[in-house]
Amino acid sequence: MEEKTYKLLGNAGAINIAFGVISIVAGVAAGVILIVSGAKLLGSKSKMIF
Repeated sequence: MEEKTYKLLGNAGAINIAFGVISIVAGVAAGVILIVSGAKLLGSKSKMIF
Protein backbone atom coordinates (compact mmCIF):
# COMPACT_ATOMS: atom_id res chain seq x y z
CA MET A 1 0.00 0.00 0.00
CA GLU A 2 2.76 2.47 0.86
CA GLU A 3 4.63 1.70 -2.36
CA LYS A 4 1.51 2.43 -4.41
CA THR A 5 1.06 5.77 -2.64
CA TYR A 6 4.75 6.61 -3.16
CA LYS A 7 4.48 5.94 -6.91
CA LEU A 8 1.26 7.96 -7.13
CA LEU A 9 2.88 10.94 -5.42
CA GLY A 10 5.94 10.66 -7.67
CA ASN A 11 3.77 10.71 -10.78
CA ALA A 12 1.76 13.67 -9.47
CA GLY A 13 4.98 15.57 -8.78
CA ALA A 14 6.30 14.89 -12.27
CA ILE A 15 3.05 16.06 -13.84
CA ASN A 16 3.10 19.23 -11.75
CA ILE A 17 6.66 20.01 -12.84
CA ALA A 18 5.72 19.40 -16.49
CA PHE A 19 2.70 21.72 -16.24
CA GLY A 20 4.83 24.33 -14.52
CA VAL A 21 7.40 24.30 -17.31
CA ILE A 22 4.66 24.46 -19.94
CA SER A 23 3.04 27.41 -18.12
CA ILE A 24 6.33 29.30 -17.93
CA VAL A 25 7.06 28.74 -21.63
CA ALA A 26 3.53 29.79 -22.63
CA GLY A 27 3.75 32.90 -20.43
CA VAL A 28 7.09 33.96 -21.89
CA ALA A 29 5.85 33.35 -25.44
CA ALA A 30 2.69 35.39 -24.80
CA GLY A 31 4.75 38.20 -23.30
CA VAL A 32 7.08 38.33 -26.28
CA ILE A 33 4.15 38.38 -28.69
CA LEU A 34 2.50 41.22 -26.76
CA ILE A 35 5.70 43.27 -26.66
CA VAL A 36 6.27 42.82 -30.40
CA SER A 37 2.69 43.74 -31.30
CA GLY A 38 2.82 46.78 -29.00
CA ALA A 39 6.06 47.93 -30.59
CA LYS A 40 4.50 47.64 -34.05
CA LEU A 41 1.52 49.71 -32.91
CA LEU A 42 3.77 52.39 -31.46
CA GLY A 43 5.85 52.41 -34.63
CA SER A 44 2.82 52.97 -36.84
CA LYS A 45 1.24 55.56 -34.52
CA SER A 46 2.15 58.44 -36.81
CA LYS A 47 0.41 56.78 -39.77
CA MET A 48 -2.94 56.47 -37.97
CA ILE A 49 -5.64 59.08 -38.61
CA PHE A 50 -8.75 59.30 -36.46
